[in-house]
Amino acid sequence: MCLIVFAWHVVPGVPLIAAGNRDEFYNRPAVPADWWTDRPHIYAGRDLQGGGTWMGINRSGRFAAVTNIRAPDQKRSDAPTRGALVADYLGSDTSPDDYVREIAGRAHLYNGFNLLVGDAGKLIWYSNTADDERNGRPLPPGIYGLSNGALDTPWPKVVSTKAQFASLLCQGAPEDAYFEMLTDTTIASDCRLPQTGISLEWERALSAVCIELPEYGTRSSTLVRLYGEDGAELRERAIR
Repeated sequence: MCLIVFAWHVVPGVPLIAAGNRDEFYNRPAVPADWWTDRPHIYAGRDLQGGGTWMGINRSGRFAAVTNIRAPDQKRSDAPTRGALVADYLGSDTSPDDYVREIAGRAHLYNGFNLLVGDAGKLIWYSNTADDERNGRPLPPGIYGLSNGALDTPWPKVVSTKAQFASLLCQGAPEDAYFEMLTDTTIASDCRLPQTGISLEWERALSAVCIELPEYGTRSSTLVRLYGEDGAELRERAIR
């Protein structure tokens, strides 16, 4: 994923609601969300190049998602796929705390990432690049946003989508409204753009919630709900 907004223990009866967009090159092969044939307790889309996933759930009500950290000058071509971090958590029965402790010992092998892992009782954000007191610890209830920086980094699309997301939650909006929120193609003004080591043209294009470029852009939107003992559901809509 390249944008995730999520409400953690904010809505009664729904411990987690998460909505996000996956941005990727169009020629990178992937399949839509479904039950995996080789790991049938996982429900998620699948990156056919790396074998992992960007966001998913499993039959026991676990949830995980990953975003990349935008740091082009630090990217290594030999690093393992970050999507495996999501799949490996969903395929295990390891607690969120233990899983984060385990991957922390090898996190330096990966290019920069944000990882969310949890279940109805606990949600942890972990990044291998962030210096934040919340990093690697259970999150308190609240509404959060992730893009390609650290948790709640105030990039324009994180700020605007969190606000819209909170409004939809307050309204008890239908599912379609969350997907509509994720289709916003508005480009941020130059004075609000972050400087992440890419060209101004790319900063502009990537500032949109829904990215539209000739070879790269938003390929799918996903909405996840965890219901505690009643399990979880994941809805996905393909864009490209």
